[in-house]
Amino acid sequence: MGQEFIIKSQQLEDKINQLLPSQGGFQAGVDLSASTTVIPIVDLTESAEGSGLRQDLQTAIKFNTTIFNINNATNTTIINTTGYYRIFGLMSLQDVGAGTAINLNLFDGTTTQTLLDGRQGVNFSGVGVTPPISYDFIVKIQAGESLRGSAGGAGVRLNGSATQIADINGNLT
Repeated sequence: MGQEFIIKSQQLEDKINQLLPSQGGFQAGVDLSASTTVIPIVDLTESAEGSGLRQDLQTAIKFNTTIFNINNATNTTIINTTGYYRIFGLMSLQDVGAGTAINLNLFDGTTTQTLLDGRQGVNFSGVGVTPPISYDFIVKIQAGESLRGSAGGAGVRLNGSATQIADINGNLT
C-alpha cells in the first residue's frame, strides 16, 4: 500500500500554473500531493507502437513496386487490390489529334472517376507535341475499385510506378 504526501512548494505551484493555465491555477485548500503507489501508464500513440515513421519515408519506393507503361490502349488496369498507393510517373503526347485520351482514373465497376487528365489545358486544334507531364499522388483503392490508365494513341505514353504504402485500414506496409 502506498503512502500519500502533501507537497508545499510555491515554486512547483508557480510552474504548474505556468504550464497548465487552463486548470485555473491552485485555489485555496488545494495542495500538490505525491504518492508512493506505482501507477502504470500505457502509451497507445502511434509512436509507441513503432509506426511513427516520417511521412517521406512512409511513401518510399519498395521492392514490390508495380511498373506500368501504357501506350495505344485505354482503361488498362494498374491496381485492383485494396489499400493506399503512391502513384508517380510521366505522361506525354506526341503527334496526336484532339480526341486522343490520356488519363488515370478510378473505376468501381460502373462509374469512372478521372483523377488526372493529360489533356487539361492542352489545345490541340491539329497535331501537336507536349512536354512530359509528371505526376505524383496517393490514392485509396477500396473493395471493388481499380486504378486504370488510358493512353489512346500511338504517340501517347503513360509510364509510371505504383507502390503500396498502407493497407485499407491505414497500417503501413
